[in-house]
Amino acid sequence: MPDIHIRDIQPGDNAPLALIVRNALAEFGANKPGTVYFDPTTDHLYELFQRAGACFFVAESATAGSAAATAALLLGGAGIYPSEGLPPDTCELCKMYLRPEARGQGLGGRLIQRCLEQARAMGYRRVYLESMPELSQALSVYERFGFQYLDGPMGNTGHFGCDRWMLLTL
Repeated sequence: MPDIHIRDIQPGDNAPLALIVRNALAEFGANKPGTVYFDPTTDHLYELFQRAGACFFVAESATAGSAAATAALLLGGAGIYPSEGLPPDTCELCKMYLRPEARGQGLGGRLIQRCLEQARAMGYRRVYLESMPELSQALSVYERFGFQYLDGPMGNTGHFGCDRWMLLTL
C-alpha cells in the first residue's frame, strides 16, 4: 500500500466516506437498524463534524493527484464527537471505518491515535465508543488501545443497534 496521508475532512469527502461506512457495515452483516448505516448524518459527515468539540480525520493515498483521484483513493476515516448526553469531559470515538484493502496494516491504529491526540488537545479526559460483536476486529484494536468494556451505554447517540460500549481514560 502506498504512503498514507491523514488529513481533516473536506466537503467533497461526504459521498465516498458514506460509501465506505455502509459497505463496511454490510460486509460484516452489521447493516441493521439503530446503526450509522441508516443514520442520515452518515451522508453529511463534513457538516456533522463542524460542531465545536468535534473533528474528523480522513485517510487517503498520498499519491492522490486531482480532486477526482483523491475521492477514489479515500481509504477511510474516524472522528471524535461530543455526543448528546455525555459528560463535558467525554467525547465519542465514532465513524471509524476503512476500505477492506486498507485493513490489517495499522491504518486504523493511526487514525485512532490521531483522534486520541486531538481529544487530549481539546481537553477531553475520556473517550467513549459504541460498537457491535460483528465488528470483532475493531473491538480487539480498541482493547489494545486500553478501552474498557462498560455494562451499558453512556449518553444518547441514538444508535440502539450497538450493544458493545467501551471507555478509555486519557
